[in-house]
Amino acid sequence: MFFAGKINSQVKFRRNMAKKLHGMHIKYAEERFPDQDDVIIGREGALLVRGKEFMIFSSQHDVFRSKTDETDFSELMSLGGAIITGFDLLSGKERTIIVHYTDRP
Repeated sequence: MFFAGKINSQVKFRRNMAKKLHGMHIKYAEERFPDQDDVIIGREGALLVRGKEFMIFSSQHDVFRSKTDETDFSELMSLGGAIITGFDLLSGKERTIIVHYTDRP
């Protein structure tokens, strides 16, 4: 029997990835645009989870904020960064951000 409160595996994965990335120190963040080169949007900062939101704080301001349960996360093969795709609550549009980080909080 299915329950309305049951968390599906995709949402569970997203929450676990957000938790894993929380507190990671960012070297730099770049935005990926279709049919263009990636553009650096910030240097130095952190990946944060606050309540139900995932945030990228870089260059002393928020550059990306989305709902954790609706955000796609994938780590780079080098494990030195992540690709984060979701609806940005700040800009009001779907964005793909690539962050390169160190493992220190």
